[in-house]
Amino acid sequence: MLEHGGRLRAAARRYGIAEAGWLDLSTGIAPYGWELPAIPVAAWARLPELEDGLEDAARRYYGCESLLPVAGSQAAIQALPRLRERSRVGVISPCYAEHAHAWRREGHELEALDAQTAERELERFDVVLVVNPNNPTGERLTPQTLLGWRARLAERGGWLLVDEAFMDCTPQQSLASHCPLPGLVVLRSFGKFFGLAGIRLGFVLAETALLDRLNEWLGPWAVSGPARALAKALLQDEAGQTVQRQTLLRDGLRLETLLRDCGLPPAGGTALFQRLLRDDALALHEFLAARGILTRLFTSPPSLRFGLPPDEAGWARLDRALTDFSKERP
Repeated sequence: MLEHGGRLRAAARRYGIAEAGWLDLSTGIAPYGWELPAIPVAAWARLPELEDGLEDAARRYYGCESLLPVAGSQAAIQALPRLRERSRVGVISPCYAEHAHAWRREGHELEALDAQTAERELERFDVVLVVNPNNPTGERLTPQTLLGWRARLAERGGWLLVDEAFMDCTPQQSLASHCPLPGLVVLRSFGKFFGLAGIRLGFVLAETALLDRLNEWLGPWAVSGPARALAKALLQDEAGQTVQRQTLLRDGLRLETLLRDCGLPPAGGTALFQRLLRDDALALHEFLAARGILTRLFTSPPSLRFGLPPDEAGWARLDRALTDFSKERP
């Protein structure tokens, strides 16, 4: 299994700091969210039923009529490669490593690409995979570019697979409203924006025929009753979504400014994370970890990803640590 952020228990053991003593910035998950509504007892006691309003709420939220809830977008990442015969897959890289891992495991031929190569050589591929905004770089491709790729791929029965896990703060850049165009598959994560990664919920937006195949492969009751009930309520809470979006955009800018002011200018990011591209990324990671601040370390190329602190105490703690690092390593 690939490594991910959020492995707080492992960090606690490695550095000898109790879990409660950590400031965990290793994920791109919103560190705050809603006061959660009560979950009906029936959601716990009965098997999930589809006619509960979740799909309707999601259709309104994403602006798309053709979607399927899944147990986290990770479930779709693992399943989609099984729905195609052996294909040549271009992956706009670097990106979330589970994508390439899943396609390679199913025997597909993979090639890492940049956007310029994809534009020139798209006809060499059956599937092109894009994380937009990119994780971990924060780079974005315009809807116009991606829709052009989609059209070229669809002419040959190909797919454009777009992972929009970090798109909720900038919905105007989403391709969700263009589904179900032929050959377009969009993945959306619920937990990151809503600050509820543990709910394990995501949505696949695509043609109905493809969703039917995916649903059959995943089997019945893929999403739990409590998850469905909670997600329905939050997807309907437009006022709460507006506040969350504004807060995350504000704090994303605050994190970018803090890093820059400490002499550590980010190489890119989103409202939910910032990325430092540095040769001494490992040294900075270890420096912060020794102070109970966990970041996400990448080795190729050497880089760190910082999530958002959850409160003012966390912001002050990060500021002190980064200031100390800058003084020690001018």
